[in-house]
Amino acid sequence: MGEVFNVGKIVNTHGLKGEVKVIANTRDVNNFKRYGYVLINEEERKIEGVKFQKDRVILKLEGINSIEDAEMYKGTEMFVLRENEPDLDEDEFYVRDLIGMHVFDTEGKDLGAIYDIIETKNNDVYWIREPKELLIPALLDIVLDIDLDEEKITIKPVREWQYED
Repeated sequence: MGEVFNVGKIVNTHGLKGEVKVIANTRDVNNFKRYGYVLINEEERKIEGVKFQKDRVILKLEGINSIEDAEMYKGTEMFVLRENEPDLDEDEFYVRDLIGMHVFDTEGKDLGAIYDIIETKNNDVYWIREPKELLIPALLDIVLDIDLDEEKITIKPVREWQYED
């Protein structure tokens, strides 16, 4: 089996025909419309229907046809194969691919590894905790290159974009 990613957890049943309520573990719940298949207990199941209810995703999955069937999956994590994930635009990346990547400035200084990515209204922010805490706005004029193969992000030197009081 190829690389898999956790996309959610079944938390309850929905209706009598085997639909399940899922807490999504993805930034964009609309990805469920594009996945096609999910893995539950290492079994691939076709997504036959996707609906949304407040902050939950309602899925109809192949082979789960009654409330009794659906009950058996409460608390179960759902995964997708990397190959089933939607394609991204050239300048888009999955958060999980960026976490742990080292950030260097154009002078070659290693600023540390991305610990987390903070989503803000205007842009994402890359959070480095060590060796020194640093928040890097994910903007094209600051982040110059993201090389997934080398697991390296190149940015402008901090002094060129960070203003201190």
